[in-house]
Amino acid sequence: METVAPLKEIVAEIQQAGGAAYRYCYQCGKCDVVCPWNRVRAFSMRKLIREATFGLTEIEHEELWRCTTCGTCPTQCPRGVQQIEVGVSLRRIATGYGVFPSAVRGVRTAAGSLVAEGNPLGEPRAKRDAWASGLPVKPFAEGMEVLYFVGCYYSHDPRLKKVAVAIAKILDRAKVDFGILGTAESCCGEAIRKTGNEEVFRALAKSNIKTFVERGVKKILVASPHCFHTLKNEYREFMAHFEVVHFTQFLKQLLDEGRLELSGEFPHRVTYHDPCYLGRHNGIYDAPREVLGRVPGLELVEMADHHQDSLCCGGGGGRIWMETPKQDRFSELRLQQAQQVDADVLATACPYCTTMFEDSRLSLPEDAKLEIKDLAEIVAQAI
Repeated sequence: METVAPLKEIVAEIQQAGGAAYRYCYQCGKCDVVCPWNRVRAFSMRKLIREATFGLTEIEHEELWRCTTCGTCPTQCPRGVQQIEVGVSLRRIATGYGVFPSAVRGVRTAAGSLVAEGNPLGEPRAKRDAWASGLPVKPFAEGMEVLYFVGCYYSHDPRLKKVAVAIAKILDRAKVDFGILGTAESCCGEAIRKTGNEEVFRALAKSNIKTFVERGVKKILVASPHCFHTLKNEYREFMAHFEVVHFTQFLKQLLDEGRLELSGEFPHRVTYHDPCYLGRHNGIYDAPREVLGRVPGLELVEMADHHQDSLCCGGGGGRIWMETPKQDRFSELRLQQAQQVDADVLATACPYCTTMFEDSRLSLPEDAKLEIKDLAEIVAQAI
């Protein structure tokens, strides 16, 4: 490992990152028991916390980058240890020294693309609104009901563009006065922050906030739970206070108010996957299920792990940019759970979850009937 500071200085930084954990953690190991990694391989958050308190964490080790920030261990920790915050702090130290194991190189590539093009996918900023071509989608103007903050994956990923189109069609059918920022929109910065790159996150956040203020944005509609969490909770660090609503919440509101009617059928047995950043991190469990429950012909069933105990897809914490061997993918287990309840559709409301599930679905037998759908796609079909 090449460093630009004496080892003693690095040790001091690590100890500082693990300081709070040292005061509270008594090494009960419950974080390891509930961690989804231990369903596929050995991993110890307890060990990372312990090593950090003594400055012994190996910042060049791949284990430092395994945490998906799913939020399972903090909800179960009897001592209130902030495992995610400690882990991100350690990554921040590693990133500061340019230490990236081979499996994590994608994080560096994503960071470069975020700086250059405002998205982690290496796509030109000029194409950010290309998905909306031919649709009744307007640039946001002050006075509109909501700003639809599309997000990087819905704007650029071929599979997820279909979700953005479905959302736009739903909003148009409900006569919602909405607009988008188009090329003026940048990544929310959530994932790059979780990999420890605070500098890029702050630049992206300030750019978006400046755009929101200049355009008179009051209410922001988002489909990605990661964007939702960041705009709603983390942008407050910059004294930015906007009304931020997740699309599943907004859908329920539209149905409650009679602005949207579901007259078409979706005759499928559907199971719903709670995204970590919608469920555990923000407590939104009921709205998606209530929307699905109103779709004619749809039968909703629950998998083994659901609500607060939902099994992470494996894409959070920047893992969406890292290579995970097939045998280590949580998404493989999640598809098995969906099949165990005889669902023919696995529904979710997160671009990372959809991406991870679609990748794992490729390994299913050709006669497997399980489809991956975003909740918006199901509703769009039902109207």
